[in-house]
Amino acid sequence: MIAASNLIKGETKMKRLVLVALFLAAVPLAAQQEPAGAQQAPQLSVRVVENFLKLPDDVHMAEVVGVTVDQKGHIIVANRGHRPLLEFNADGTFVRSIADGLPLFEGPHSVRVDPQGNLWYVDAGTNLVVKFDQTKHLQMVLGRRPEPWTWMTHVIERAIPGPQNFYQPTDITWGLDGSIYISDGYGNSRVAKFNKDGNLVKHWGERGGAPGQFNTPHSIVIDAAGTTLYVADRGNSRIQTFDTDGNFKKEFQIGGAPWSFCITPPPNQVMFVGSTGKVYKMDLNGKVLGSFGRMGRVPGTVDWVHAVACPDERTVYLAEELSWRLDKVIVDTPKP
Repeated sequence: MIAASNLIKGETKMKRLVLVALFLAAVPLAAQQEPAGAQQAPQLSVRVVENFLKLPDDVHMAEVVGVTVDQKGHIIVANRGHRPLLEFNADGTFVRSIADGLPLFEGPHSVRVDPQGNLWYVDAGTNLVVKFDQTKHLQMVLGRRPEPWTWMTHVIERAIPGPQNFYQPTDITWGLDGSIYISDGYGNSRVAKFNKDGNLVKHWGERGGAPGQFNTPHSIVIDAAGTTLYVADRGNSRIQTFDTDGNFKKEFQIGGAPWSFCITPPPNQVMFVGSTGKVYKMDLNGKVLGSFGRMGRVPGTVDWVHAVACPDERTVYLAEELSWRLDKVIVDTPKP
């Protein structure tokens, strides 16, 4: 007889193999090429901080897929290694791992800090979006895990039905009233809006290329005024903007397919957009102000920028999926 523990280990391994295949299949060639009509912009002068993260000998990162900076200046990194959520202080010194042992981590995808200092984690494998308070205790769970022993059916055919559930969600942001917006994602091609208590309010979008449709909505952010949502429509190589009720406003293209973005704090907000081998700096109206990076997997180059964090206009953290690396980059403002 096969031990139950061995069956569980085998199922977990199969989950990870299928997720890797699905994530790779969700990266179309268009997401790796420069779209027609791409904006031209000056090259930004940057400096990469060498050996920024100081990892203990027993902690190793795999694919780095998420990064955020909390109100203390601590950096929280999501990766697909044996400790998926790691916290570092402002100088890169390791502080702790978060939520070890919780059944959350099948496909780490994003991590963000909300305006109240709570930590939110998005997992495309378990179809969960999870909230931790400032002490990193679990506070809220949105979505629903696939049922035991039927995981393969739910991932390949459909997630557990219900508009309040997700199908490989990708990212999260918040409105001024506490509303929660989730890009959902690889499977559902939509944005879901919840109130601050976690109740579904509405959702919009479907697979396609028309305004308001999506092909892998991969990242989502909101401006400080709380009036405009930006969605990285990666498979369509564009950024779409909406009001907080889901009404389409406009779309624009940069120099590549948008994978991820962050917006700097007010008063003078700019956006950094991660792409394939490059990072773009732009204003909130869609004008590209500059860019940096070249494709590669060694320090000083950039690969798939799966997430980006920008606590200010000069400091940018890049979560690079292929290189299993987090970079801290200092950006110089171009001279007029």
